[in-house]
Amino acid sequence: MARRRVVIVAFEAVQALDITGPSEVFSLADRAASGSGGAYEIELLGGGEFRTSSGLTLHPHGPLDSHPIDTLIVPGGKGTRAAANDERLISWIRLAASRSRRVTSVCTGAFLLARAGLLDGRRATTHWAACQALQKLHPSVDVDPDPIFVRDGNVSTSAGVTAGIDLALALVEEDLGPAAALAVARSLVLFVRRPGGQAQFSAGLEGQAASHRRIRELQGWMTDHLAGDLTVPALADKCFMSDRNFSRVFAREVGATPAAYVESLRLERARLLLETTELQLDAIAERCGFGTVETLRRTFARRLHASPSDYRARFNVIPIDRSAAS
Repeated sequence: MARRRVVIVAFEAVQALDITGPSEVFSLADRAASGSGGAYEIELLGGGEFRTSSGLTLHPHGPLDSHPIDTLIVPGGKGTRAAANDERLISWIRLAASRSRRVTSVCTGAFLLARAGLLDGRRATTHWAACQALQKLHPSVDVDPDPIFVRDGNVSTSAGVTAGIDLALALVEEDLGPAAALAVARSLVLFVRRPGGQAQFSAGLEGQAASHRRIRELQGWMTDHLAGDLTVPALADKCFMSDRNFSRVFAREVGATPAAYVESLRLERARLLLETTELQLDAIAERCGFGTVETLRRTFARRLHASPSDYRARFNVIPIDRSAAS
C-alpha cells in the first residue's frame, strides 16, 4: 500500500499546535504501520523559514507544490488574517484542494478554506471565539459553533487548537480502523477520543456567570435538581419574579433563554452519565430530567448529531455491557 501524502500548510504566525498536533497523530500512525511499509508521509510546505505565534521557528520541508495530496491540512492562528489576504497562498490552497482526496482545517484555518471558496454551501466550524466572524465574513458557509469538528463531504473543519488532534484521529480511524486510532490516542495519553459531535464547551462555560444574585444562586441550584421542575413558572417562583420578568432577566444575565440553558445542563449531565456509568438510557433520561428516552434521543440528534448509544460506544471510558446501551 502506498503511503498517503499528508501536507500541512505553513505561514507566518501560525499556531504551532495546529501543526504539531495533527502531525504527531499521523506520525504515530505511520510508525505503527511501519511493518507494512508505513501509512503516511507528512510534509510541511511553505515559502521558507517562518515563526509561529509562540515564537518557535520552523523550517518547511519544501515550497508549495502542485503534486497530488491525500490529506491537506490548513492550520490557524494569529497569522490567518494576513494569510487570507495572500492571494498566492489562497490560490495555491484552492489548487491543492482540487488535487487532494480530503481537505481539512484546524481552528481558524477555516477562514483560509472559506476565502478559497471551499466552504461555500457547506457546514463548518472553527474556534468558538471566531465563529461569528467566520459567519459574518462568509455568509454562504453554514457555521456551527458547537462541535469539536465537522465533516461535510471531503472537507472537514475542526474547532480550536487541540480539536485538530481529534479530527486527525478520526481520519486515522477512517484510514486504518478504530484499533489504530485508539492506539495512537493511548500513545498521546489522551483520556478519550472525542467524537465530532461533542460540544466545544460545557454548559457551565457556555452560560455567562450571572451578576444578579438570585439568578446566580439559581444557576447552582438548577445543576443539583435537573430531574425536577425547571419550567419558567417554577424557576421564576424561586426568584420571586413574574414569569415575563424572570425570562428577560435570565436571558440578559446568562446569555441564553431558561429553556435553552436547562437543556444544555441536562444534555451535559446525560453525556457524563453515558461516559462514566453503565446506566440504561431510561434511567439516564429520568435522572437528567428528559422524562423519556425518546426525548433524550431527539435532543442528542439535534444538538450532537449522534444517538446516545453511538455517543457511549465512541467514548470507551469504561468497559460496559453494550446491550444496556441499546
